[in-house]
Amino acid sequence: MQEFPILFVDDDQQILDVVATYLDRNGYRVDAAGNGKAALEKIKQRDYAAVFTDLIMPDISGLDLLKSIKSISPATEVIIVTGYGTIESAIEALKLGSYDYLQKPINFERLKLLIDRIAEKRKLQLENVLIKRRLKDRYNYDQLVGKSGKMQQIYEVIDRISSGSPTVLIQGESGTGKELVANVIHQNSVRRDKPFIPVNCGAISEGLLESELFGHVKGAFTGAIKDNIGLFKAADGGTIFLDEIAEVPPSLQVKLLRALQERKIRPVGDTRESDVDVRVIAATNKNLEEEIRKKTFREDLYYRLNVIFIQMPPLREIKDDIPHLVHHFMAKFSRDSHRVVERISPEALDLLLDYDWPGNVRQLENVIERAFALGMGDTIQVVDLPPEVRKTGGSNNIGNQTLNLSENEKLLIGRALKQTNGNKAEAAKLLGINLTTVYRKMEKYKMNHQSR
Repeated sequence: MQEFPILFVDDDQQILDVVATYLDRNGYRVDAAGNGKAALEKIKQRDYAAVFTDLIMPDISGLDLLKSIKSISPATEVIIVTGYGTIESAIEALKLGSYDYLQKPINFERLKLLIDRIAEKRKLQLENVLIKRRLKDRYNYDQLVGKSGKMQQIYEVIDRISSGSPTVLIQGESGTGKELVANVIHQNSVRRDKPFIPVNCGAISEGLLESELFGHVKGAFTGAIKDNIGLFKAADGGTIFLDEIAEVPPSLQVKLLRALQERKIRPVGDTRESDVDVRVIAATNKNLEEEIRKKTFREDLYYRLNVIFIQMPPLREIKDDIPHLVHHFMAKFSRDSHRVVERISPEALDLLLDYDWPGNVRQLENVIERAFALGMGDTIQVVDLPPEVRKTGGSNNIGNQTLNLSENEKLLIGRALKQTNGNKAEAAKLLGINLTTVYRKMEKYKMNHQSR
């Protein structure tokens, strides 16, 4: 077994030859060393899973070699081989970290049993390392953040489809991160070195969408002054992300279905088709099965898109992920700005956990960005949160924050004005109130800032 290298150390060449022959016959790779010094040189150059060493050797004793091995490679299991079989030497070896001991003359069945045990232990250790590393990565899968079971299921799907290019349909409310998931799928696929092209089908007029997707030839319509290859061709070899797929008009759904089935497209105004190799990931915030019943979406296209289905959970269903998302966004905005915010007060976090988040993760990100803009110091406080979030909690959620509404209102306006260098109009936008209210509040609290 190449992944399980063994070193046998003994000053008796005959023993080394016999052991090497036996282990090789049983599928284990074994290196040999005739003394302790030679063994140490080999150990410095290679990661051995197990070392069998004679107890009595002329230069370095087996116990001294055991100590040296453990200092160089703590994970390597060491077995002391002794012809004397004294219980004292065995106990001493075990105290120093020996996995076990083996008596001479060597019982080959026991030798194989020890190796098999160590091999199984090493296998489990390696699996645990991989699992822990994988889970650690999954708490923050590229830009996807979350430990909740629903997010873990999404990571599992991404892992499983990484070696292929099946069509994916992502469904979820606005702001749940559908495009982010699509990008992660692409970046973890065999197409990662090719383009990822997002298209918002709902933002392009019906008349232009076909041309945007499949291209057009010069003169195909008014304004077509030159050929355009289209986004499908631009994404050739890579991934095209069709967001708001439910907004594609029925007439174009037929052509999209053909592109998926035949891997061929025909530019507007052209009589020729061309081959295209594109992975399609589609997304929608609508229930496509309901759209099929309404006859606004083709059933055959739905099944062609729905090879792999991912349901993005709304934030209100994965509130355990909110603290992880908050710290992720704090780290992001700390990198992007000149301020470093490392903490959020328990009272502010409680309010975030109580809120229902109709705008989902996107809304949470905006709330944290707003807190960066208005806040002072290295901690996000209740007063830094927008009114709709603050009002979800009663006085019990305020904690150590002052219960004086006027003082909080004055503080918040002051921060907004400071952030905007006294620009009242910009401060009003930041606070989500009109300019008249800013002037009225400033007069009420006798706040003097230079007009801009």
